[in-house]
Amino acid sequence: MAQRKIFAGVKLRALREQQKLTQAEFATRLDISTSYINQLENNQRPVTAAIMLSLAENFNVDVTSLLADKSDRLIIDLKEIFADPLFADNPPGLQELKSLATNTPQTAHAFMRLYEAYRKSNERMAGVDDVLMREQAGNLQTSYEEVRDFFHYADNYIDPLDRAAEDLAGEQALDGHDKLERLVKYCERVHDLTVEFVMPNKRDMIRQFDRTRRVIRLNTTLDKSTQFFQLANQLALLEQTSLINQILTDANFKRDEARAICRIGLANYYAGALLMPYNQFLKEAQAVRYDIEIMAQRFGASLEQVAHRLSTLQRPQLRGIPFFFARVDQAGTITKRHSATALQFARFGGACPLWNVHRAFESPQRIIRQRAETPDGKRYLCLAWASEKRAGGFRQPTRRYAYALGCEIDHASELIYSDDLDIGEDAAFDPIGVSCRTCERRNCTQRSVPPIAAEISITPDERSVVPYKIN
Repeated sequence: MAQRKIFAGVKLRALREQQKLTQAEFATRLDISTSYINQLENNQRPVTAAIMLSLAENFNVDVTSLLADKSDRLIIDLKEIFADPLFADNPPGLQELKSLATNTPQTAHAFMRLYEAYRKSNERMAGVDDVLMREQAGNLQTSYEEVRDFFHYADNYIDPLDRAAEDLAGEQALDGHDKLERLVKYCERVHDLTVEFVMPNKRDMIRQFDRTRRVIRLNTTLDKSTQFFQLANQLALLEQTSLINQILTDANFKRDEARAICRIGLANYYAGALLMPYNQFLKEAQAVRYDIEIMAQRFGASLEQVAHRLSTLQRPQLRGIPFFFARVDQAGTITKRHSATALQFARFGGACPLWNVHRAFESPQRIIRQRAETPDGKRYLCLAWASEKRAGGFRQPTRRYAYALGCEIDHASELIYSDDLDIGEDAAFDPIGVSCRTCERRNCTQRSVPPIAAEISITPDERSVVPYKIN
C-alpha cells in the first residue's frame, strides 16, 4: 500500500510566522533551499521524513501534529454544504474541496459561515419567522453555533486550561474517593468560600453561588461526580478568570452572547479536566483497555463524563485514541457532539437512524456494541448506552439521554469491547451514514429523505419500501 503523502503548508507557514522568520531564514534553519520552503508552504511538495526530523530538532515540533490532517473534517463539512441544490449546476469535485480546505482553510471557514447565514435566512423567510425582523444584520449564525465551531476546530482540546486543572489536581491530591471533600476544603481555605449541600429550592436547581456571602450551594441529591463537577466549574470561573478571558479574546467571537456561552463551556472543560487529570486518565484508560465502567469507578465520574473526556485526549506528543462522542435526546436530536475521527456529525439535519445510539433507549444501562461502515468505506467500533439524570425526588424533572462513543476499527484491538468481535468479517458491519440529507447509499430502507444532491424517479405502478428510486 502506498504511503500517504503529508502536506502541511498552512502549519509550516504558521510556524514560520510564529518564529518571526523569513522564508530564507526558515530554509537555512532546516538546511533546505528557499524555493523548497515556498513549495512546501503552498502544498506543492509533501513533507518528507527528513524535514519532519529537522522540524522536531530545530523547533521542537510534535511530528504527530503534522500527521494529523484536520482538513478532513473541513472537507466533510464542505461536501455537506455543496450537496445543496443551490450548487447543483457545477458542484466542485473532491480534489477542489481538498485544495480549498488544505491551502486556504480560513477562506473555507468564511464560506461555511456565509452558507449558514444564507440557509438560516431562507428558513426564516419561508416560515415568516418574526425573529428575522428582530435580528440585526450579520447575526444569522447563532451564538451556540459559534461556540460549537470554536470547540470543533480546536479538536475539543484547550491546552492551557487542561494543564492548569492537571496542576491543581496534583498539588491538592484530588485523587481517590475523598476528592470532593478535598476540593471543598481547598475552596474554603484559598477562596474563603462556604460550600453547602442543600435540598433544591427550585425544581431544576443544581448549583447556586451567592457572591455577596461567598456561599456555593450544591444540590445534595446529586451524585458525587456531579457535585464535584459543579464545584470545579464554579472554581474555574473564580480562579481561572484571566486565562479564560485570554482564550475568549483569542477566539474573537462576534457577539457578547457567544463569549458568555463559551465561558460556561470553558469552565465545564476545566471541571472535566480537574475530575480526570490528563496524564493519569490516559494511563488508566490504556491500562484497563478503555473500559469506561472501570474508569468511571476509578475517577468517581459518570459514564458520560468519562466518554466526553476520552474525546478530548488530543494533547500534542501525548495523544490518546481519536474518539467520537455524542449525546442524543429522545427526539433524536444531538445535544452534545465531538469527533476526533473522520466521522463528523451532520451540521444540518438529524443523525442516521441505523446508528446504534437510537437503540440504546431500549436497553438502559447496558452498553451496546456495533460494527459500522460509513459510505466512504471507513469502519468504526461504536458503543452506545442510555441513562437518566434526576435532580431530586418523585416530582423532580428527569432527563433521559443516549450516549455514543466510538473509534476507527484500526484502534479497536486496544479496546476491551472488541475482544469477542470479528472485526475482519465484512458482513458484520452495518452500513450507516451521517444523515439522510447527504448519504450516498442507494439501497437504504430507512431513508427518510432523498440525498439532496441526487435526482429521483417515481414510478406510479411500482412501490417499494422507499417510494422513489435514487438515480
